[in-house]
Amino acid sequence: QVQLVESGGGLVQPGGSLRVSCAASGRTFSTYTMGWFRQAPGKEREFVAAITWGGSTYSGNSVKGRFTISTDNAKNMVYLQMNSLKPEDTAVYYCALGRGVGAYNNYLWYSYWGQGTQVTVSS
Repeated sequence: QVQLVESGGGLVQPGGSLRVSCAASGRTFSTYTMGWFRQAPGKEREFVAAITWGGSTYSGNSVKGRFTISTDNAKNMVYLQMNSLKPEDTAVYYCALGRGVGAYNNYLWYSYWGQGTQVTVSS
């Protein structure tokens, strides 16, 4: 089994920055993809960013150039650095793990999920 625990969410002003983290533990896989998704009230879960075990990264169109995904493999951590935040970035942010490399931008492909962390962008 895999456990994913997000942290680092909170309230930030528009234009500000925030970094959310995801700690992974339990079963390991030789190939995998780590993803960040978000979900605002009344909206579908949206792809934010993903990183493969080989280091390839992908970003959703709405966050390109503002958000960066990274990993610290020694610590089994995944990070999402969010800059130039906008009110429309307000959502619960979820960390997810998929085995291998697949449909990285489709939340249905991922097998394991964290409980989420709330990010609110407001003045």
